[in-house]
Amino acid sequence: MESLFKLKAHGTTIQREVIAGLTTFMTMAYILVINPEMLGSIGNGMTPEAVYTATAISSVIAMLVMGFAANLPIAVAPGMGLNAFFTFTVVGSMGYSWQLALTAVFLEGIVFMILSLFKTGRIVVNTLPGVLKKAVVVGIGLFIAFIGFSNAGIVIENADSIIGMGDVTTGDPLLALLGFFIMIVLYTLKIPGSILIGIIITTIIGIPFGATRLPEGWSPVSMPAAPLLFALDFAPESILTYKFFTVFFTFLFVNVFDTVGTLEGVSDQAGLLTNEGKVPRVREAILANAIGNIAGASLGTSTLNCYLESTAGVEAGGRTGLTSLTTGVLFAVALFLSPMFLLIPSAAVAPALMMVGFFMIKPITDINFSDPTEGIPAFFTIIIMPFTFSIIEGIMYGIISYVILKLAANKFKEISVVTWVIFVIFLLRFVLR
Repeated sequence: MESLFKLKAHGTTIQREVIAGLTTFMTMAYILVINPEMLGSIGNGMTPEAVYTATAISSVIAMLVMGFAANLPIAVAPGMGLNAFFTFTVVGSMGYSWQLALTAVFLEGIVFMILSLFKTGRIVVNTLPGVLKKAVVVGIGLFIAFIGFSNAGIVIENADSIIGMGDVTTGDPLLALLGFFIMIVLYTLKIPGSILIGIIITTIIGIPFGATRLPEGWSPVSMPAAPLLFALDFAPESILTYKFFTVFFTFLFVNVFDTVGTLEGVSDQAGLLTNEGKVPRVREAILANAIGNIAGASLGTSTLNCYLESTAGVEAGGRTGLTSLTTGVLFAVALFLSPMFLLIPSAAVAPALMMVGFFMIKPITDINFSDPTEGIPAFFTIIIMPFTFSIIEGIMYGIISYVILKLAANKFKEISVVTWVIFVIFLLRFVLR
């Protein structure tokens, strides 16, 4: 362990690293519930059982690379936001098959791997407008929260006012609301794994509600279901289109800046940044995420991200790859616990989506709304995502308005080359539809 992870040099011990890995797992294991629930709702062969297997295995693969190659205490798993984009935008609104959506994730993973090998990922992220990076996170947070409120029946369609409040005094809406209050109380009390614990408690409460149903002969342990192995679609008429390119580009755009931002944030909190303020072994860390994406798409799940919840493990003392390795081992164990995780009803998943939305909305306090060239593009990005049910639309109008307003204010020097390229890509959407 010492030779692999340099524990003494990092001022840590095996016991501390294992506890940190367990802490990280507790804070992020909700993805084993949410991802199969979300992607499994697509149907047409994409089942919750198959997605569960893909989620667990791809996470294990990514965290093995993160642990052994990058030696960083950062966990990797299918990310919130892009799984919603996969389900509700690409497959739902745009009408793509899930096979074609997986192909976009697969190709994005390959390009991400190339960026990691040439150390260009961080350069690209650093040249993107900081305000839009924050706005995208906030917009995705609102998007996810809205999905949670809608799935729970707390927010419903209303003929008079478009949307309205559902009946929260009974059934699933009441159960989801109870689950949400349980989670926010646990979070306020700073209890690790507040989301996962809240999901479990809500699931138990759901038994008398009739939401949680134990099948006859149910057992919490079983062999994993077969994943959707290499269910990809490389037909030229499908992938050689501008529409497909925008899907691929959105996956890549969000994944790159989310991964690099999380790597820097967690490494900073762990005191692991170099004297130049850089993430150590950043190439290997980004490579772990890229390999996870390729594995995930090959097995049947959406894009993987580095998890900000890794900060919980860092706070528990995690400083090396042994922390992420421990989390990966726990995901491997969870692979055989699918009946227990898949038993959880939608009403217990919905409050978790609301909590994730709360976590993701925090960067809004760092946006300078007093400057219209910053505030208006941020507003467009944030508000359009939940209103149109599309992450692509939010990013597109955010970038376009950012460039136009910076030019109008004679601040063209603040527009980077990368931003100009993205601006042109999105302008083409009005021509190549």
